Amino acid sequence: MLQGIRAATEHWLGKIVLAIIFSLLMFGIGIYGVEDLIRGGGTSAVATVGNTKISSEQVRQAYQNQLERYQVQLKRALSPEQARALGLDRQVMSQLITEAALDQKTRDLGLAVPDSAVLRAIHEEKSFQTAQGQFDPQLFYQTLQRAGLNEQRFVNEQRSVIARIQLAEAVSGGISVPTALRESVHRYTTERRAVSFLFLQPSDAGQIPAPTDEELKTWYEGNKDKFRASEYRTVNFLVVDPETVAQSEPVSDEDARKAYDLNKSRYGSPEKRTIQQIVFPDAASAEAARKEIEEGVKTFDQVAEARGTSGNELTLGTLSRDELFDKTVAEAAFSLPEGGVSQPVKGQFGQVLLGVTKIEPGTVKPFEEVSGEIRKTLALQRAKDKIEDIRDAIEDQRASAKSLADIAAERKLNLVAVQAVDGQGKAPDGTRIGTIPDADTTLPAVFRAEIGGDNEPLRTKSGGYIWYDVTKIEGAHDKPFDEVKDAVKAGWMQAETAKRLQAKGRELVEKLDKGASIEDAAKEVGVNPQETSDLARNQPKDMLTADVVNLIFATPVGKSGSAASGDSRAVFKVTSATMPAFVADSPSDKAVTQNFQSAIADDVLSQYITDVQKHAGVKVDQAALRKVFGGEY
Repeated sequence: MLQGIRAATEHWLGKIVLAIIFSLLMFGIGIYGVEDLIRGGGTSAVATVGNTKISSEQVRQAYQNQLERYQVQLKRALSPEQARALGLDRQVMSQLITEAALDQKTRDLGLAVPDSAVLRAIHEEKSFQTAQGQFDPQLFYQTLQRAGLNEQRFVNEQRSVIARIQLAEAVSGGISVPTALRESVHRYTTERRAVSFLFLQPSDAGQIPAPTDEELKTWYEGNKDKFRASEYRTVNFLVVDPETVAQSEPVSDEDARKAYDLNKSRYGSPEKRTIQQIVFPDAASAEAARKEIEEGVKTFDQVAEARGTSGNELTLGTLSRDELFDKTVAEAAFSLPEGGVSQPVKGQFGQVLLGVTKIEPGTVKPFEEVSGEIRKTLALQRAKDKIEDIRDAIEDQRASAKSLADIAAERKLNLVAVQAVDGQGKAPDGTRIGTIPDADTTLPAVFRAEIGGDNEPLRTKSGGYIWYDVTKIEGAHDKPFDEVKDAVKAGWMQAETAKRLQAKGRELVEKLDKGASIEDAAKEVGVNPQETSDLARNQPKDMLTADVVNLIFATPVGKSGSAASGDSRAVFKVTSATMPAFVADSPSDKAVTQNFQSAIADDVLSQYITDVQKHAGVKVDQAALRKVFGGEY
């Protein structure tokens, strides 16, 4: 098909489409995912958008792709419950419905994408090009083959992708950012303020009479959540991972020596050669150049210069045999002596002459130096092979009602017993428990489990398993007043102090707004007044926190205010506000325009897609969806 398309024209979507095409090929996650290209969708429709159906196979494979991507990012396995908690099922369905809606709309509008647009995009993808920047059909077909795709289906899918992008660009492209918005952003980011201020300390609240029990109980009833005990669970963990199993897997000298002999190249550095290459249009010209070099008429570099090759283009680099992509070239280069020139070689990119200017001999560490590493590696490999057998054996024991403690004792495995832990991995005294295996994965599972429940083992990052048994649950509860009376009193005193400081601050603000100076206010409470300038929004400065600074920006110039600042309270008066003039099309304005243009375009496109879905009609088969996800969408 591609050979039959000769006229490739420039297209404004080329670069965008290329990103989608190649990410689709290499990562299998494009708009619908590789699953549609390989399988072509299933027959059972989970959802319908207009006349466009979304099959259960599409949903299942798209969900699996998304799950695998998340697991790579998080560097740990996700259980089905954790995946649902992250909303992966909803993300997948939302994306598939959006894509189906756009496909339906492009068909309704009769949008058509020429073959030349797809061809141009493929030809411009550098991953499909040779070192000389030429499109290489062999690389292209190899990539499709590795992804399990055929040319016709791939090109058709990219045609659909381009049509969607064209539609999206028509809806959201060319949107301008209003000047009023740009000026507002300029004002928000560049305005600077100056203030005079003072701080009221807890001691300025005066002598606070001791509270009565009735006052404390009343405050306790209104703030019970501050004195609530978390839920705690007692749990046993049994961990079987390759590292543990490997410790009981002795490796003989004979096995270690065999592994060393088979993989000597791993235990040192391979031979490397600095290789030069001159490309010729045919074998005859390569042979003629070879004779000139052999007879001393020209040097290798002179021949290269005559061919227009020099510098980085001439030298392939200092490479090992395995680092050379073209195996024919590798074989020829590594058969030459240092300073030698090859016979003409038919490489993947044409006829070439090779020269070797330097040879770096390979090195191999002696067996005795790496035997420990080899034994450890072999033991770990054998342990990984045995993990599933061990899992099955332990599951059989659990099925016969054996406890994890008994299984651990029988198999001489370490049992991790945690007496009381909350959902954050802390003990009742607030210290973090460090013995919980893979806490990020196990704790959520532990707090979903029941006492005596038949819990599935969790997979570890290293490929092992974690079993857990919840043996006791102490539910969350309000601590009785008598148990927390001292803490209640401390909380009451803190709240009363803050209330008095707030009242004092309000009193000073009223005086400042009536004309009193900050010096007069400071003198009244016996503190030193302070001044600061060049305050920026959201930025703390001197003793002023970011929250206080933001309140300063919410206060008109010449007016006063007060705000809590830890245990203290700031009282301030805004003395000035400055802002540089707004200059349209300045570098900062262009940056604002670029940022908001994308955001506005996204909003417009989102609204359009919502409208398209509404008019096309979206129907979801909950029964079919439950078979894919195991729950309601």
